[in-house]
Amino acid sequence: MNEMKMVFELDKVELALDVLLPVRTIKDHHNLRRYQAILKSIQEVGMIEPLMVYPQKDRPGTYLLVDGHLRLLALKQLGKTKAECLVAKDDECFTFNNRVNRVPPIQCHRMIVKAVRNGVKPERIAEALDMPLKVVRGLITLLDGINDEAANLLRDKNISPKAIQLFKKVKGLRQIEIAELMVDADNYAVGYAEALILGTSKDLRVNPEKPKAKAGLSADEVARMEREMESLEKDFKMVEAVYTENVMKLTLARTYIKNLLKNAKVVRFLSTNYAEILPEFEEIAAAESV
Repeated sequence: MNEMKMVFELDKVELALDVLLPVRTIKDHHNLRRYQAILKSIQEVGMIEPLMVYPQKDRPGTYLLVDGHLRLLALKQLGKTKAECLVAKDDECFTFNNRVNRVPPIQCHRMIVKAVRNGVKPERIAEALDMPLKVVRGLITLLDGINDEAANLLRDKNISPKAIQLFKKVKGLRQIEIAELMVDADNYAVGYAEALILGTSKDLRVNPEKPKAKAGLSADEVARMEREMESLEKDFKMVEAVYTENVMKLTLARTYIKNLLKNAKVVRFLSTNYAEILPEFEEIAAAESV
């Protein structure tokens, strides 16, 4: 499993607006419906989604604004001088907009809860965010019954609220296990979460006496899925436990083969006596990663 490079630092920092450098100009932004919605949202509940910026190497203390141009304009119109930002550490700053997703549900939950604690009513939040009140209320209670460690593992992941709701069917320890499996597999789909819930043993379910049901599956099929899921998880954890060691061994072996192939005598010997092995060695040596 390849290690995924984080595009943005997870911690937010507060930066002065005058050190942020826009990378594009927005004409007639006052006439844009989206801009007016953002302006109203910030007025009502504050800024929910932080700006995304990239530090300038040749101008220390300044940052390119990667995402959030309308939010920046709205903040300035409201007389704000600072804003919360996510700081990018990748230098491919002009490709970030293709990677930017909306605020992950757990982060959105925490921001809305913070606004409610500050006295903002859910109705005002729903109106400001142009979001159904039912959705806002669902986000407020999103983590009720969710283990803190499991929530922390998924805090920056684009897992849907529906998938998070499924976690409430199992106990805290199992919630952590499921969160770890989803992160390791980089799969946050509702279907995957549902399969993991269905594969949970009786002693780790919140309502162990309630029969597990899934449209299109019989009780026997669900039981078989549970057994297969338990076996699959054990195999996965076993592979995970030796993964680092195996990668290190493979890396050392590749380096050794590359050094061997630098020796002309070795190459001639392999070509003469083991012609079928030489291409395999060359392919291994040319690989960028194991």
